[in-house]
Order: sequence, then C-alpha cells, then structure tokens
Amino acid sequence: MIYGDGIRFRAIEQTDLAAFVAWLNDPEVREGLQMVLPLSMADEQRWFEEMLKRPGEEHPFLIETQQDNIWIGIGNCAFFNIDWRIRSAEVGIFIGEKRLWGQGLGTKVMRLLIQVGFDTLNLNRIMLDVYETNPRAIRSYEKAGFKHEGRKRQGYYLNGKYIDVLQMSILRSEWEESHA
Repeated sequence: MIYGDGIRFRAIEQTDLAAFVAWLNDPEVREGLQMVLPLSMADEQRWFEEMLKRPGEEHPFLIETQQDNIWIGIGNCAFFNIDWRIRSAEVGIFIGEKRLWGQGLGTKVMRLLIQVGFDTLNLNRIMLDVYETNPRAIRSYEKAGFKHEGRKRQGYYLNGKYIDVLQMSILRSEWEESHA
C-alpha cells in the first residue's frame, strides 16, 4: 500500500472489476476519459489479464479513501508510456465515485502519484492530457503543480463536436522547489 493524505493506493484485484464496470459505464464518469462506449465484465476481465502482462510500474492503482473507518475504492490512477531513458511518463486518473467529486480527492491523488513518480520511480517529467471541457480536472492538476505546455487543437471528438486537448506537465525540479 502507498499512503497519502486520507487516501491510499493498492494493487487492483479481480474482485475490484465489478466496481470498474459500474463506474466506466456511467457516461458522466467516462466523459473525461478516452472511452466512448460502454464495456462488459468480459471486456474488463480481458483488460485486467492484459494489464498483468505489462511491467509492474505500469499497473494501475486502485484509489481508496476512508469512510467511517473503512477503506473504500473510488477510482484508479496509473503511470503509462514510461520512457526510462529520458525518465518521463504519462499519468491518468479517474474518480468513479461521483458522490465524492468536488472534495479535493483528485488533487490529493495526483499529489501522491507525483510523489511516487519522482521519489520511487525516479522520473524527471510527468505529463498528462486533459480535455478543455473538464475544468474541474484542469484546476486539480494546476493545484497539484502541473503547468500548461501545449494544446492539441480539435484533438478529440466528444459528444458530437471537436474539442481541444490540453497538455500539462510537472518537472522534478518544480516539485522539489514546491516541497523545499
């Protein structure tokens, strides 16, 4: 387990897959992700089996938070496209428990994920893409220390229209400076 401020990360188990299917079949949850179609339990099972074949550093974490002294799963986060030569990686996150949206958990998760990336994986640069239509996520990433670095104009098609994709990143030096 990896512990943070009121949250923790743990490995995803097969028993967690039903929650992922429920979360990812909610159009509101899916809207911020690169998923456009609902998925079945069989789809999620295939994803899980393929995920286990990837390097351990690219296995997603289940995000948990405490509610009434019980740890409950609320979403996931992960590193992917890790480039060990230049020490960079992309990150992704989603909070599937909508009743917990707007409570700062995404920022806490991203801060802990950044810490793992720099202190455990020895990365130098962590990056992400976010849709311009997701201001809550953009604010969360900014609060966690990410800087805007680019824009893919009309880089994604969502709900019948093309939208821009914002590119953001944080460097180890920026993170260290903010934690000095």
